[in-house]
Amino acid sequence: MDRSPTDISVDVQLDLHRRMVRIRLFEEAAGRLAESNRLPGFLHLYVGEEAVAAGVCGALNDDDHITSTHRGHGHLVAKGGDFNRMMAELMGKATGYCKGKGGSMHISDTSLGMLGANGIVGAGSPIAVGAAFANRYRGRGQVAVAFFGDGSTNIGAFHEAANMACALHLPIVFACENNEYGEFTPRDKTMAITDIVDRAAGYGMPGVIVDGMDVIAVHEAAVEAVERARAGGGPSLIEAKTYRFYNHHGVQNLGLKYRSDDEVAMWKQRDPIFTLEDRMIENKAATRDQFDAIWAELRADIDTAIAFADESPYPTPDQIMVGVYTSMTGAQ
Repeated sequence: MDRSPTDISVDVQLDLHRRMVRIRLFEEAAGRLAESNRLPGFLHLYVGEEAVAAGVCGALNDDDHITSTHRGHGHLVAKGGDFNRMMAELMGKATGYCKGKGGSMHISDTSLGMLGANGIVGAGSPIAVGAAFANRYRGRGQVAVAFFGDGSTNIGAFHEAANMACALHLPIVFACENNEYGEFTPRDKTMAITDIVDRAAGYGMPGVIVDGMDVIAVHEAAVEAVERARAGGGPSLIEAKTYRFYNHHGVQNLGLKYRSDDEVAMWKQRDPIFTLEDRMIENKAATRDQFDAIWAELRADIDTAIAFADESPYPTPDQIMVGVYTSMTGAQ
């Protein structure tokens, strides 16, 4: 393992670490609540992929925009999401981000530039392109980032978004979280290429592959891509090779054995949080006591959020259509 010193400051490294730990603790808690039937609906956990959201969002300004996926909690947490409102939303409570009506797969906070998780595979990329177009039009120097999985690059919406972004030279970064599986299907069963980044050249944008289990590597690539977009250099694609530690949704495999125990164990040995901690301790950039204090502080925040959500009311029936939007194509 390469644990050589990095040019990234200790403060930034600690910020990236905190973002990852916040994601891990929120997701682990959500998983436990789901197993005990305290959360309605499906739950797609981000555990294992924390370095991608933390590394990319750590390179953004507060007013930059991101779009997410069905596995979206980590992106909102990394952008600064509030634990209380997030946990309340997952429980379907009125104090949640979407007043309890969006749930896990539609969680969002536009005040943070997080334009929403999305239950439709590949649907976040066109939304991010729209945000990037608006950002350029307003001329405020804002950048948009589209998070998406490897399977999304087989969807027409991704290709249309990439083509439009490059044709219009928009300030956007496409961040592919390649965890090698689309639900339960290995990547090599659905596409002929090994690296998603190969698709970038077809649209005329640069692309780079990074170790998605190394938050420093992700952050360095993100800083370069974001600065390029902000300076008018146009779109780029980052492919982060990563892995989700749990099943496609929830914690249990539901009887589906599609990954070997050895494969999962191998990836868990490269846990992005503990890798960074070991690196910083070895380089004398932080101590074990510092990290233990951070974990303890954030565990207390999670306990507070669960209590807040438990005590919050459900939305009342008269609010069922308030803040809910839909499109009726072809309606007469």
